[in-house]
Amino acid sequence: MVSDKIKITNPSGLHLRPAGIFCKEAMRFKSRITFGAKGSTANAKSVLSVLGACVKCGDIIELCCDGEDEELALEAMRGVIETGLGE
Repeated sequence: MVSDKIKITNPSGLHLRPAGIFCKEAMRFKSRITFGAKGSTANAKSVLSVLGACVKCGDIIELCCDGEDEELALEAMRGVIETGLGE
């Protein structure tokens, strides 16, 4: 398992469109991808789970990837977050 803390920088946080982009990226990988935010854990492959985490701009999430392609998954997820999730 690999993990990293990442700051959400896009202005509107993980609302519907960025959450969809986030999930679409996560679904490309076989690894289990979750993140912790505000004391709860969310499944990065579920839009409802991501939206339920209520992640806002400036929040720091701990992204965890566990599986055969975990390193690639973590790098890709970090990349999609750092590029602003389509915003």
